Formats: sequence, C-alpha cells, structure tokens
Amino acid sequence: MKVLIGVGNEMNGDDGIGVYVAKNFRHENWVAIDCETVPENYIGEIGKYKPEEIVIVDASDMGLKPGSIRRIPKEKIGRASFSTHSIPLSLFMSHIEELFHSKVHLIGIQPKSMYGEISEEVKGAGKKLIEYIKSGRVEEIEELK
Repeated sequence: MKVLIGVGNEMNGDDGIGVYVAKNFRHENWVAIDCETVPENYIGEIGKYKPEEIVIVDASDMGLKPGSIRRIPKEKIGRASFSTHSIPLSLFMSHIEELFHSKVHLIGIQPKSMYGEISEEVKGAGKKLIEYIKSGRVEEIEELK
C-alpha cells in the first residue's frame, strides 16, 4: 500500500493545498490522509497501512511562480519555507522513513496567497499533482534546485 499525506491549513488560502489534494485523491493502491498541520499525530494511522511509499504534499514557498510543483529532497528542505507545522518536515520525514522503511517524497506547491480561498493557480497544480501520483510519475516531478 502507498500513502498520500496532505498537510496544511484550509483557513489560510493556498496553505490548504495539501489538504485539498488528500481530500480529492482516490486510487485503489493508495490511502490518502488529511493530516492538517500536525502530520506527526497521524503516525499510528499511517503505520496501519505498512506503506512501501509515502508522498507528503504541502504548500511551500520556494521563490517560484505560484502553482509550481517540486520534489523537495530532505537535504534541500532548508531552501523552502513551510508555514504551519509543529515539527519540521525534515524531522517528520526522517522519523517515518526509519519507522516504516518507506520511500518518502515531499512535494511542495508554490503558494500565491495565504489568505482567503485556494488560488486557481495552486488548485490547478493540485489537480495536476493528483494525476502525476495516480499514474506513478512522482519521480518525474522536477526536483527543487
């Protein structure tokens, strides 16, 4: 089984894109979990699925055009800014890699605004990302430089 983790706060505009992706993702080989801003609280639930692969989706200020999608390796997380987490995503990633011996991908989507509703650019990126994940093309997503 594979697990998609959506992280973010729907009340803060584009910061809700990870939650949007999790709520709109359906695939027979995947489980999608809306972890809001506290993915560490869902470690037990994630573990129930004995995931071979985990994809974490979150809004990330990477200094790019709104709606840009990037794979963010753990060692490059410092080049991106995440707004609403109680623990750093790099620590969370390391912890779940160690616990579940899973391949873990962090996918960032560049936000436009952290107020109001999710912007059209970011929502469109979320829909595109859903299709990439469903078709097994996560590795094709450009890596953050």
